[in-house]
Amino acid sequence: MNTRLAELASLVAKHDGINDKEKLSSLVFSKFQLTKDRSVYYNDDFAIRFSSARTTSFSNTVISLSNLQKFDHRPFVVCLVTPKKNHLFLANSTFLKKVSHSSQELRVNNIRGSFNGSDILRDFEGIKNTVCNFDRLFAIHEPIGFEGNLQRLVDATNKIVPTGRKFDVNDDALSTILKSPIRARAFIESKDSKTLKSEIDGFVEKYRNEILIASLIENVNVRGRIIEYLIAGEDDGLRQEIIHALREKKKGLPKFRTENELGDYHRVFDRFITETDIKTKIMVLNSNPKAYNIDKMLEFLAGEKSVFLFYFIGVDPTRIANTVLVSMFQEDLLNATITLRHWAGRNARGVTQFEGKTIEVLIENPRNRIDLESADRFLRKVIDF
Repeated sequence: MNTRLAELASLVAKHDGINDKEKLSSLVFSKFQLTKDRSVYYNDDFAIRFSSARTTSFSNTVISLSNLQKFDHRPFVVCLVTPKKNHLFLANSTFLKKVSHSSQELRVNNIRGSFNGSDILRDFEGIKNTVCNFDRLFAIHEPIGFEGNLQRLVDATNKIVPTGRKFDVNDDALSTILKSPIRARAFIESKDSKTLKSEIDGFVEKYRNEILIASLIENVNVRGRIIEYLIAGEDDGLRQEIIHALREKKKGLPKFRTENELGDYHRVFDRFITETDIKTKIMVLNSNPKAYNIDKMLEFLAGEKSVFLFYFIGVDPTRIANTVLVSMFQEDLLNATITLRHWAGRNARGVTQFEGKTIEVLIENPRNRIDLESADRFLRKVIDF
């Protein structure tokens, strides 16, 4: 577990039965040299809000959604003080069911309302929201972030029918999708695979210094979007603005939106149509990169020549360690694919993430083996979601 979170958990458990949130918050405040922002205490490692109740079924208001937004890029912990025991829950936006209090006007462009203790999920995709799972849960939350949760919370709070749709896999689509691992293997073994990697490697080399500067950005979502745009962005004027801001170490980077497409780099060959998603892995950080929207993936693979790939850039503090181009069906990557099915709602099959440790291993020791039986099982499983 994160060292500071482990120390926090130990201190809180040591004072089970204190039954006084003010005393406990004072002890935690002193131990970790926290800063206070209204009801939230925080440092660089975590933020914490103290509540009290007679049981763990508490409906107290925790904080406003707008206040959570300020702290959502670090573990946000709720400490519930009950008469006999102190309980810790992770309450980042990924682990909220909805917003409860004064939230009638909540919109994506109008962040209103507060959440209650009862809005915090106690179980996320089968993972218990307990201290021993905090690292695992935060690794899932970090690449989604506040922006990735906002529309979901708006829909859940206002009981809006989600706008997403499941891709209809008819018989023709099913046949083409199930052949995609064979297409992927054929592409990886072809000269086109070397051509594609060489092209993207060229952009990485061209913008190497800017990528290394961008890798220092703390916010994982901003960092990823900046690096992806440096490599695959289509507006060279915007790219130059980003480069200037990075070189001059400006606090404010240019505002831009990236298209929410399956891949970042589209390339057509005679036998293949490829979509490549570009991902940066900071080798010294433990994080789970976003992978893909399952319905978008299935819709793309229903095309006869389609091949979906990932290009991973491994970044150490002072250098680009390596780059690797692999199929989504590469056996280690497939085994490290986490499906977040229920979180996405009823109108979609869900989204996926990759376990970060596996990406590190792939970057250090690239392998491209595809197990066709495992790939077939995976596709049939997600089609049935």
